[in-house]
Amino acid sequence: MINILAEFLVVILRVLWAIVVAALKWLVRPKEKSVAGQVCVITGAGGGLGRLFAKEFARRRAVLVLWDINGQSNEETAEMVRQIYRELDGPLSRDGGVGGVEEVPPFQPQVYTYVCDVGKRESVYSTAEKVRREVGEVDLLINNAGVVSGHHLLECPDELIERTMVVNCHAHFWTTKAFLPKMLEMNHGHIVTVASSLGLFSTAGVEDYCASKFGAIGFHESLSHEIKASEKDGIKMTLVCPYLVDTGMFRGCRIRKEIEAFLPPLRPEFCVKQAMRAILTDQPMICTPRIVYMVNFMKSILPFEAIVCMYRFLGADKCMYPFLAQRKEAMNNNEAKNGI
Repeated sequence: MINILAEFLVVILRVLWAIVVAALKWLVRPKEKSVAGQVCVITGAGGGLGRLFAKEFARRRAVLVLWDINGQSNEETAEMVRQIYRELDGPLSRDGGVGGVEEVPPFQPQVYTYVCDVGKRESVYSTAEKVRREVGEVDLLINNAGVVSGHHLLECPDELIERTMVVNCHAHFWTTKAFLPKMLEMNHGHIVTVASSLGLFSTAGVEDYCASKFGAIGFHESLSHEIKASEKDGIKMTLVCPYLVDTGMFRGCRIRKEIEAFLPPLRPEFCVKQAMRAILTDQPMICTPRIVYMVNFMKSILPFEAIVCMYRFLGADKCMYPFLAQRKEAMNNNEAKNGI
């Protein structure tokens, strides 16, 4: 009994210390790590947040491996990355040589593009094998690819529900199984899960999307615990949970207009910069904006009916309905044009 009490006391002290360290990191910005020369795989790199992640990692001289189902948009991202590399290209210096500075050849990072449907595990595994063969072992894995069906549950075809679950959640299993073994062997790597605030708390009308993001977060948290249990402290995990991002994916989504002025959709550039800061300082989780932390906490402690009242006040209970209506109208117009 004495041993248990002593161990419990140690646990309490460690918990308090962890809280203090986390608070200090909020007040004092930790130093960002270098990813220069490291191989970074980004899924869904053809546009949206994936393209912005590619540009940010390019500015930090990482070797980019871009995956997307759309080869043309993926190549467009690659050309943007090459332009960034060209702008960065120049002589570097280090201590030594004449005048205490010695010029060294500039680092020449590379970008590689692969057409990959992350919704098909065979495509993921075969593409991962090509990456290992043509580029090398992967240091950073950014699981970013995502889709949304844009239908109410009872109007959504089963195939679209399955597609949402596979791309937004199951694909994380396959990409991780492809690249994690070498990370474990080397005790080095970083896995990033780009999820959503809708994986922490849900709303009406996007049941498949919310379920897929809840699943992705559950996978990420469980994997984080497994890596901790294996004592591989060189492998880092970062979970990214942004509020509504203005990428066009949820165009038309609206909360109460009086509230929207204080909580507008996030600019994609801001969202990615916040995520990059978290990744480069090995932060386990980043919610943007910070009010998402509070909403998630309140959801955990308040009765469901209290949450419903808050949702209705904010206009969050039916915020997706305008988006769903726009998607339905667009689909109907497309069907009419095609004579379906």
